[in-house]
Amino acid sequence: FSPDGGTIVSASDDQTVKLWDTKTGEEPRTLKGHSSGVLSANFSPDGGTIVSASSDQRVKLWDAKTGEELRTLKGRSSGVSSANFSPDGSTIVSASSEQIVKLWDAKTGKELRTLKGRSSGVSSANFSPDGSTIASTSYDKMVQLWDAKTGEELRTLRGHSSLVLSANFSPDGSTIVSASSDQTMKLWDAETGEELRTLKGHSAWVSSANFSPDGSTIVSVSDDQTVKLWDAKTGEELRTLQGHSGRVRSANFSPDGSTIVSASDDQTVKLWKVETLENLLARACGWLTPYLTSSPDVTDKDRALCGLPPRDAPDG
Repeated sequence: FSPDGGTIVSASDDQTVKLWDTKTGEEPRTLKGHSSGVLSANFSPDGGTIVSASSDQRVKLWDAKTGEELRTLKGRSSGVSSANFSPDGSTIVSASSEQIVKLWDAKTGKELRTLKGRSSGVSSANFSPDGSTIASTSYDKMVQLWDAKTGEELRTLRGHSSLVLSANFSPDGSTIVSASSDQTMKLWDAETGEELRTLKGHSAWVSSANFSPDGSTIVSVSDDQTVKLWDAKTGEELRTLQGHSGRVRSANFSPDGSTIVSASDDQTVKLWKVETLENLLARACGWLTPYLTSSPDVTDKDRALCGLPPRDAPDG
């Protein structure tokens, strides 16, 4: 999603990046320039720029409004699996199958730093909300934390039994959720590296997992063709969204947390409405109010659930 929630950007094996109107579903623009499959695409924090990463070994910057290609970042000898902006938009971090993470100046395209320390390909790299830390994931079953300013390796999170495909910070930066081909997600303390919890429920590779804007919910996607929602605090599985006919590659919440967008190998992008507890209660109370006000079997406690006064309370 764009920062204002009005536009969705998608990346595809057809070598293109597409922009979609969230409200109408119309495709206003297609960005062409990559010569191989595009593996990720993300907006800058101000929504003005899009960064894309491709197996053609290139990272490209695009004007989000016009679709014009602004710059190509070169310096890879293998495919680029992901590219993301820092929270202040000044830096781009990219991950590559050549076992390294690179930092780039988003304005000039200059390569700033190379982070090395992996023994196999890097599948993703993301900044913490304050921009001080980078979490990278790799095919050697680990999550690695780096100091974004110095490039120093801070910590390695071990616990998955197979490839780790993504890692993302909670909005407050205190927790990391990782997704793995071992069919699980894990929650980690971002400060200490302690493993907090393992989320199980998918029946195939888990491709990615992300927090909701308020940090209360996690959305995950899997090769089992489902999107799942989880309680971030307890690890309880809340809901399974079914509708894709191929493996689901990614899913993210809208900025206001009301919608989820998912992308799949079935060549579709789907939008899902997220029902919050408050919305469900409001809708239920709209249906139940006539019954709550008229039935003699309803207790004052039941009436209070919908904000109704006790039966014997004076009017006004």
